[in-house]
Amino acid sequence: MDPRRISLGLGIFSLALGVAEIAATRRIARTLGNDHRTGRATLRAFGAREMITGAGLMAAPAHSTLMWGRVAGDALDLAALGLAAGRAPRRGAIWGAIALAAGVAVIDALVARSLDRQTGRAYPWRDDAMADQHFFSTGNATTIEPDDMPFIHAPEVTRH
Repeated sequence: MDPRRISLGLGIFSLALGVAEIAATRRIARTLGNDHRTGRATLRAFGAREMITGAGLMAAPAHSTLMWGRVAGDALDLAALGLAAGRAPRRGAIWGAIALAAGVAVIDALVARSLDRQTGRAYPWRDDAMADQHFFSTGNATTIEPDDMPFIHAPEVTRH
């Protein structure tokens, strides 16, 4: 399994899903039983989030922090779908959407963990091996950039 390739595919999927959520807002909201102002606004906001995340993953598919952002977005999707299911528990489309979102969340989490292991940690300052280094250190810090992306050292920041 190449997590970078899967991450790129998930970025394309995210971008397409975001476009669909914005282009067919009313139809999706009606199918989910949330065809009201708040439901449509939430759906558009989630679509914009998906498009931004997808564009980010397409630009830097090895960036594990962006994948963890997808996992957080999946949690938001599941929470919103859970609220919708509470209002209309017999609507099958909601349960199908919950199943799809849960499956995608598992895939996103697995890819994010794999990227953490392969290209560097999403939160390198929490890594025990780097506990004695400053986050912006120019030492042997683990990076999260793809192999072909040049690493640019940030200026040294001092703590007061």
